[in-house]
Amino acid sequence: MGDSESWATSAATRASMVGNRRSNTKPEVALRSALHAAGLRFRKDYPMKLDGLRFRPDVVFTRSKVAVFVDGCFWHSCPQHGTRPARNSDYWLPKLQRNIERDREQVAVLRAHGWLPLRIWEHEDLATATGQVRAAIRQQQGESSTAVLP
Repeated sequence: MGDSESWATSAATRASMVGNRRSNTKPEVALRSALHAAGLRFRKDYPMKLDGLRFRPDVVFTRSKVAVFVDGCFWHSCPQHGTRPARNSDYWLPKLQRNIERDREQVAVLRAHGWLPLRIWEHEDLATATGQVRAAIRQQQGESSTAVLP
C-alpha cells in the first residue's frame, strides 16, 4: 500500500470508503423528493463561494437564501449516532474534527451574508426535516417578500 492510501486499514475498508458518495446520498435524495412533492423548487449541490470559502450545500433556495446540508452521522460526528473509529484513529479523529470545524465555519459565513443555514442529520424523520426546511423558508420570507412558499 502506497503513502497516498495509508488511511485505509485494509482493502475492504478502502473499497467501502471510496464507495461513499459526496452527493446524492439516500437521505439527501429522500429529502429532495419530499421537498419537491411539497411544491418547493430548489437547486441541488449548489456551488457557493463566500469570503473565499467554497462549499456546496445539498439543497439551496436561492431566493429565500436558505442552504440545507444533509449530514451523515459518521462524517459529521453526530452526538447521537456518530462513532469513533477504533482503527487508524490518528488519521480519522483529526479528519472528523476538521469536518466539525468546517461545518461551523460554513454556518458562520452563510449567516454573515444573510443566509439561513440548516444542518439536518441523516437519521432525522423525513416529515420533521421537511417541516424544518419549510419553516426556514417562511422565516426568511418574513425578512424578504421576493419568494412565495407553496
